[in-house]
Amino acid sequence: MNSMNSNYSIRDEIRDFWSERAATFDESVGHEIFSEEERRGWQRLIRKHLGDGHGKAALDLACGTAVISHLMNDVGFKVTGLDWSDAMLAQARAKAKKRGTDIRFISGDAENTMEPKDSYDAITNRHLVWTLVDPASAFREWYSVLKPGGKVLIVDGNMGKETWVKGLQKLWTKLTGKEPASHMKPEMMARHQSIRSRVHFSDKMPAEAVVELLRQAGFTDIVVDRKLSDIHWAQARKMPFLRGLERMVQDRFAICATKPT
Repeated sequence: MNSMNSNYSIRDEIRDFWSERAATFDESVGHEIFSEEERRGWQRLIRKHLGDGHGKAALDLACGTAVISHLMNDVGFKVTGLDWSDAMLAQARAKAKKRGTDIRFISGDAENTMEPKDSYDAITNRHLVWTLVDPASAFREWYSVLKPGGKVLIVDGNMGKETWVKGLQKLWTKLTGKEPASHMKPEMMARHQSIRSRVHFSDKMPAEAVVELLRQAGFTDIVVDRKLSDIHWAQARKMPFLRGLERMVQDRFAICATKPT
């Protein structure tokens, strides 16, 4: 680990963290899709905000192993998946080859994509915004690469917001001495928490704060959608009880915003 090197930034640390998680990323519920119910829920959400693709160009930022990329492909978009982790892109390319999809994958930074201006009809990302060091700058970049009339669809959540289930989990740990089941080892969880403490949304990330930054970047017609229970219920059924319950009560949301014509 190069964390003592002054040139090793928080952004490098984020990239390396997700690279190390690439091999097992798709094993976790909430990452890969494990039921047709969940798949239908995602496709409903995409169509609700972006419509059917009909060959329109979509950029899936921080695509990881290409879960959202494939959902976008399924509803007819011509998809480019961008990620700065070579390990994630290797998994994504292998998955696309296995499924016979023509998704294009490129290495790049979601905060500075280097993609041409006015070139995409849609931008998607899931669980990316909370990792951004400078979301205001990132949103201006996304605005730039979208065509006039193009839309960004963000899927994320206010994960720092305490829920009653989290309180129940803490009580369980206090009474039993046992931590709730986690998909991350303690060392990786500690790194995750360390990264979280240093990004822009280091504590809570209310949807309203994301909306305000999108508005400042020039986006209009901004919609916050919390009607994701079909997705969350399908995920919760595949999780240990307390984790599944937490998934159902967390403040998770989709935000869709438009670049004016």
